[in-house]
Amino acid sequence: MDRRSFLKASAFGGSAAAATALAAPAIAQGKRTLTMVCTWPRGLAGVWDSVERVANSISAATDGQVTLDVKAAGELVGALEVFDAVTSGQADMYHGADYYFVGQHPAFAYFTAVPFGMTAPEIMTWYYGQDGMALHHELGEVFGIKSFLAGQTGAQGGGWYRKEIKSADDFKGLKFRMPGLGGQALSKLGASVQNIPGGEIYQALSSGALDGTEWIGPWSDEKLGLQEVCDYYYPAGFHEPGAALSIACNLDVFNELTPSQQKAIELAGADAHQANYAQFIANNGPALKRLIDGGTQVREFSDDVWDAFGRASVELLDSYTSDELFKKIHDSAQASMKASSAWLALSDSAYSAQRNRVLAAM
Repeated sequence: MDRRSFLKASAFGGSAAAATALAAPAIAQGKRTLTMVCTWPRGLAGVWDSVERVANSISAATDGQVTLDVKAAGELVGALEVFDAVTSGQADMYHGADYYFVGQHPAFAYFTAVPFGMTAPEIMTWYYGQDGMALHHELGEVFGIKSFLAGQTGAQGGGWYRKEIKSADDFKGLKFRMPGLGGQALSKLGASVQNIPGGEIYQALSSGALDGTEWIGPWSDEKLGLQEVCDYYYPAGFHEPGAALSIACNLDVFNELTPSQQKAIELAGADAHQANYAQFIANNGPALKRLIDGGTQVREFSDDVWDAFGRASVELLDSYTSDELFKKIHDSAQASMKASSAWLALSDSAYSAQRNRVLAAM
């Protein structure tokens, strides 16, 4: 579909037309400064590290010919307005989680996380070893952007709660923060789901606007102070078994760059993706221990809760497959996940289980 026709026919088309575009990227003596807006507040643990790594890598890889003027959430546009800012030309790039933009197209969720979807290694396999990246580009170009993965949190926790979750019925009426398609699935269990930017979560919990929330994992959650306002933490969740972050560049701006500069952006994203994953995994274990030592009550969802999550997730994903592009991306991701998980279950998972059993007995 022609992207201009798509935008004209969509609800976003109106906002794009109404947006005030800033001047084109600053160009002086062959150098370009691109404005990158972010869904994250400045300094937010883990996700802001990915922002800085991307910016530093692009500058280094281009010998300073391309630099980024990074704007945190609220400094130029709001956290959830970055997509519109880049597609309209108000900014040149964004760094964020693409599942924030399922209102533009639900398939964007596949480039962060979908409920009962891929783990981080499975996402990497699909994106870098199969057709995930090409599909990310195909989807983004409908809206006039060029997209790349640029961060990875690994599996995200099932969330923080004021009260223990003992059955699926406990979600009825629960005011809970969960973005993306995971949030839509949770709403099928009766939860009152809200999509609140990360920088606003603590205040919403403190004020009672939320009864619970998911954020990322023990390290980021501890930094955000969620243990101060909720007693119960569930480390395993259904909604983000692996969560990627993305950068996207306005397509016209991207096409004005040289091939080597374009490649620098792609490789900066890939570098941030793997480094960010290592960062989260390295920090989550020690952070969880600190949380437990500090009094956090760690729990696991019961099988009946997991079954309810599964039914809601499958029903939700199936409801979107009437959209041709969503189905194309969905089918590709599902096929890759099944093939990868079949091997990983017989190799990595089996080995890890035996390693843990043997070492525990010694």
